[in-house]
Amino acid sequence: MYRLQHFVLCSIATAITCFLCGCPENKNAEETVSREAKGGKQYGGVFRVNEVGEMRGLDPTGINDVTSHHIAHQLYENLLDLDENLHLTPTLAERWEISTDGLAYTYHLRKGVFFHDNDCFPNGKGREMKASDVKFTYDRICDGRAKPRGAEYFKGKVIGAEEYFDATQKVIGGGEPSVKGVHGFEIVDDYTFRINLIKPFGPFEYYVALGMTYIYPPEAVSKYGEDFFQHPVGTGPFYFVSWTPDRECTLQKWDKYWGKDEHNNTLPFLDKIVFSFMKDEKSQLLEFKQGNLDECYRIPAEFFTEIVDERKKTKGDYSKFTLYAVPALSTQFYGMLNTSKEFNDARVRKAFSMAIDRERIIKFVLKGQAAGAGYHGIVPPAMPGYGEVTPGYKFNPQEAQKLMAEAGFPNGKNLPTITLQLNNGGGRNLQVAEAIQSQLQENLGVTIQLKQVEFAKHLDEVDAGRASFFRLGWVADYPDPENFLNLLYGKLVPKDGGISPINTVRFQNEAFDNLFEKALYTTDRDERLALYKQAEKIAMEYAPMMIIFHDEDYRLVQPNVKDYRNNSMDRRVYKWIWKK
Repeated sequence: MYRLQHFVLCSIATAITCFLCGCPENKNAEETVSREAKGGKQYGGVFRVNEVGEMRGLDPTGINDVTSHHIAHQLYENLLDLDENLHLTPTLAERWEISTDGLAYTYHLRKGVFFHDNDCFPNGKGREMKASDVKFTYDRICDGRAKPRGAEYFKGKVIGAEEYFDATQKVIGGGEPSVKGVHGFEIVDDYTFRINLIKPFGPFEYYVALGMTYIYPPEAVSKYGEDFFQHPVGTGPFYFVSWTPDRECTLQKWDKYWGKDEHNNTLPFLDKIVFSFMKDEKSQLLEFKQGNLDECYRIPAEFFTEIVDERKKTKGDYSKFTLYAVPALSTQFYGMLNTSKEFNDARVRKAFSMAIDRERIIKFVLKGQAAGAGYHGIVPPAMPGYGEVTPGYKFNPQEAQKLMAEAGFPNGKNLPTITLQLNNGGGRNLQVAEAIQSQLQENLGVTIQLKQVEFAKHLDEVDAGRASFFRLGWVADYPDPENFLNLLYGKLVPKDGGISPINTVRFQNEAFDNLFEKALYTTDRDERLALYKQAEKIAMEYAPMMIIFHDEDYRLVQPNVKDYRNNSMDRRVYKWIWKK
């Protein structure tokens, strides 16, 4: 354990040295005094991490970006979570069972779990979580007045979900809906919650681990209203302190957290987490190297070979850091709005997909920092039990030119300038976009204009169908191919032309939908995977999107950070981390 006076004297000496020598500021000099824990671990410390994307908000009903999810996952909890091996594990539910007919999912809640202290409660003291809170949370996912981004996960699957959504849509301007909640979300008693399905749905077991299903109290929504997104209240290991958009978000240790580790230490170990929002990955790496960040997710491509050798080991000045590398359940793609005048012809979409040299992009732009080229479908090769079986599009500029001519655009003639929209911040997204811009010009004669916008606005534009060509990536919410193929499910495209936050390319194909639905209602996993493969093959014949590459996640961590639990979904769980 550090002695307080020693810490103060050292801090003063360090400050004088830095002033005289111009050395960089080390924010981790602000570390709190550590305290001993069982098993040789230590309590205390600030964990500093950067997000290159801006946080959209912390209301679970609206979370569909990774930055918000990374932060929210420290504040809220699900009924079940996924461990580092992507196995379902008890969280707010200490046990659960699925009925033999696959229609009822029953969750037995953990007792003695309290919401964070907050002004929304009497005297500011958080109360115990009950099944009524779970019911409120799940009902709100299907409440049109809350502008949910995940209602489609439950509509048509849970008894009464669609009826409740439709009823709430009718009273957005005011009044009470004719339907009072989702009938299939059932409070059995204070500590038992049940979900009743219309018919069996294989992947449903993972739905309770989605970000939108974080549990929160109705008091918080009632008090903060539309501002709830910046006043989150959950049961997680950390509670919300502050958020300054584009600068930082601070979380503090929740002293009444229920969780314990294998030594019976109360979690979490860290006192505080500070998220910054530097958009540039090179600046992020520099801050990490100077000791101002504890974690650096992704390595700028131009520095990759200087940092990582062919055995995936750190080298040189970086050899002191811990490196985590894992093929990710993640796919990087460019969406082509299938209903737009630019991309409503499948021949154009195929030509675009054949005109890019993915191997060259991986070698020269990403410097090898990828799991593989996007030659197959949207489901990544790292998906357990799935494999690279779906044919896609390889580099074939001659065939691409032929298709463009057949579509009436020989050498790009008659095709107007196309805008490729991507989120701002530079880094690899911009570098990949510039490479693809050049290749489409060289191989098809197509002029591409790049447009960078702030991430939240980018998602809004894409969801609303106002961007015809756009950059997106999809990181799995759970380890089932349905999570990726859902992006192509035609019945998720609104008939009224409204927002489509899941099927953003607005691809619609009856044959795909039929096979996909058959897979969803198949409880045998092997049979379900076979049906998924058939459905994906049909979709890829129409090239609904340009699959570019599948990620391999590289993460650098400071040597004093212990028990970092990595996984192929970049699902951040910081409650186990301790600093030596």
